[in-house]
Amino acid sequence: MNKLVVSLLLTLGVAGAATAAQPVMGDAAAGQAKTAVCGACHNPDGNSLAPNFPKLAGQGQRYLEKQLHDIKSGKRTVLEMTGMLAAFSDQDLADIAAYFASQKGSVGAADPALVERGRALFNGGDLDKGMPACTGCHSPNGAGIALAGFPHLSGQHAQYVSKQLTDFREGNRTNDGDAMTMRTIAGKLSNHDIEALASYIQGLH
Repeated sequence: MNKLVVSLLLTLGVAGAATAAQPVMGDAAAGQAKTAVCGACHNPDGNSLAPNFPKLAGQGQRYLEKQLHDIKSGKRTVLEMTGMLAAFSDQDLADIAAYFASQKGSVGAADPALVERGRALFNGGDLDKGMPACTGCHSPNGAGIALAGFPHLSGQHAQYVSKQLTDFREGNRTNDGDAMTMRTIAGKLSNHDIEALASYIQGLH
């Protein structure tokens, strides 16, 4: 009997923990109405026209939601967004993420002079530097792995990608978790490598 009670309590405990860990479900339709302030920089559909502001359209919902929470809490510093998310609830952020994730992303063009180096790094990494290929987390076509929270990269502005890689390398962006995956990889990249990768990603589709 005691074993049965203990087993039941453990089962309920695990079930309770699993329930508590469930993310907030986002509503894309509700999110659209909450993105008015976002449109000024990211465009209403999330396809930013300014190369320093990221495209959000088609980005994975899990990744977007994490970034919104990190920016709101201060774990990720984005000066242009300081205080802008303070009034949004967890549900609001989930809805906003769901809306942008449901939109179709646009694709830019790569610099022909940088394509070969960018493609080589993205698809094969750099064995001499101990750098893995980007495809492992972001897939060969740059679509990312949405369920794992690995971001969609294809079509992203080269200027934005370049800044993020540089920030990871220099330690100015640190919200890649305790494993420091992006900081470790970016630390192996030269300025030319970053320029080539960013350009390749901008034209990837």
